[in-house]
Amino acid sequence: MPVASQMRKLSQPAFLPMTRTELAALGWDQPDVLLISGDAYIDHPAFGIALLGRHLVARGFSVAVLAQPRWTGEQALEDFTRLPRPRLFAGISAGAVDSMLAHYTAFRKKRHDDAYTPGGKTGARPNRAAIVYSGLARRAFPGLPVVLGGLEASLRRISHYDFWTDALRRSILLDSKADLILCGMAEDSLAQAAARAEKLAGQDGGKLSRENFTEACRRLPGAVTALNSAEFAKLDFLTEGNLVRLPSHEEMLENPYALLQASLTLEKEVHRAKAFLRQDAGSRTLLLAPFAPPPQPEQDKARDSALDEIYALPFSRLPHPGYDAPIPAWEMIRAGIATHRGCAGGCSFCSLSLHQGRRISSRSRESVLREARDIAAGSAGTARKTPDKKPAPPGWAGAISDVGGPTANMWQAFCDDIDPAGCARASCLFPKTCPHFKCDQNRAVQLLREVAAQPGVRHVRVASGVRYDLALQSPEALKAYCLEFTGGQLKVAPEHICAPVLRYMRKPGQDLFEKFMRAFEELSRQAHKEQYVIPYLISAFPGCTEEHMHTLKRWLQKRGWSPRQVQCFVPTPGTVATAMFYCGRDADGKPLYVARTDRERLRQHHILTGHFNTEALRR
Repeated sequence: MPVASQMRKLSQPAFLPMTRTELAALGWDQPDVLLISGDAYIDHPAFGIALLGRHLVARGFSVAVLAQPRWTGEQALEDFTRLPRPRLFAGISAGAVDSMLAHYTAFRKKRHDDAYTPGGKTGARPNRAAIVYSGLARRAFPGLPVVLGGLEASLRRISHYDFWTDALRRSILLDSKADLILCGMAEDSLAQAAARAEKLAGQDGGKLSRENFTEACRRLPGAVTALNSAEFAKLDFLTEGNLVRLPSHEEMLENPYALLQASLTLEKEVHRAKAFLRQDAGSRTLLLAPFAPPPQPEQDKARDSALDEIYALPFSRLPHPGYDAPIPAWEMIRAGIATHRGCAGGCSFCSLSLHQGRRISSRSRESVLREARDIAAGSAGTARKTPDKKPAPPGWAGAISDVGGPTANMWQAFCDDIDPAGCARASCLFPKTCPHFKCDQNRAVQLLREVAAQPGVRHVRVASGVRYDLALQSPEALKAYCLEFTGGQLKVAPEHICAPVLRYMRKPGQDLFEKFMRAFEELSRQAHKEQYVIPYLISAFPGCTEEHMHTLKRWLQKRGWSPRQVQCFVPTPGTVATAMFYCGRDADGKPLYVARTDRERLRQHHILTGHFNTEALRR
């Protein structure tokens, strides 16, 4: 039976429906897929639920959105059942960030706001949202397949250290009892899952079940599924050449260093995108399918067109009209443009390599310029039309707030190695830039200038953070980043200046940052502009001692800097740095100092911030 995308063509709605009334207005009796999110629904391509939902509609599947449903008390199921039962499956995301990180500070104190909620209010999502929503979806819709996605699920896909309970937890797939995780930027895998569910629903009177859906999706790019030993033995597509075994959950409990070994292997295999991974946990076995590697831009222009199609979808770029309070996250990103995905840096503390991959996927030049024109014209949710047809953008003064990606200046970067999947490096940029990594800074600057030249655009800013080691490769690009595309404050992320700490972080050395600073200051002086660098710094990183922090403080004092962007290291699930924190060893297995207690962590933080939070210690 043909899949839905071949059977019908659906019109894109003004907003994805959130109520039965909105469904009925579209002529949809029930959604094919229900997308559940811990964030408010903002119809903007920077927000995953909107992007996934519109991509599914473009493939012929009807979609409804359940945003920030209630989860406690007698009303726990009311929000889930206010929409008809989805025909194929429910897709669940905790939101743009891990729900525990959204709720708690680096010192486990409750946060006072939530940028992804109307009015910035806290309490709109539960702790461990993916697990809670999965349980409610299974109760509300018995027998319906449940698919997890988003950052929380991706980073918790194998056994992981949970900072908030100071314990090793099993894969979130096992704890949630969901059927499938689709890791990473999974719009294509999700569409394929919907097509396979549609095919199963149309066979022999409709035999879509959780079991046959899971089996049909087991080999999708980025899929994680769970089996018992008998089921695993029947898999005929696995061989010694395409299967890598990770340490089991029990091995990690017995030997904490095994978590670091698993984290390094997972990081490597995500980049290679060749092998299946296996991890055992009790009587269950996890099977992780490889990611689909993005083709390199110099080899396959089809990559550009795939991303271009997604970003050409008719996003309103507005919050759903049902909200009556502003959503801070939308205010920050409403006039921003994403040019690419992925980050080649491979920083040990960053989740991006595990979620988006280390290889860069870029949009085409024309796709980016088209979005800039849409924003300026007011057709992208940042402006309204007055009766005389002239754009009158409320709250928008003609500035594109950001053009970039996870790192601003990696647009159209690629690897020219004949076998990039065979690369053994953990980072394309550390300890120095790989000769195979090609990233034309002048081309990226030319794109920024073309965006700035679009009618109605007065300013273009780069807010994503510039990778200064790349910017230094081109004097012309460096000058442009420093003078043309900064609003007086340029964000960079040296994180530290001590060589041992930078090595554990996989960050460039102090010499490169100082070289960048000298250039920035000289360029600003020549242009008679008062400008500042905003450096991001991390305290209490694994391997960082109080003496390292004092060295950093003395360096800052010598420059007359009083740091504002200091983050105490938070061990987020899945990263190599978190595994180092858990086991107290580096990647080579050598012991390293870890500021583990809140008192130790606060002492390091206090060295830079100048105040000591004794109240946090008492808590």
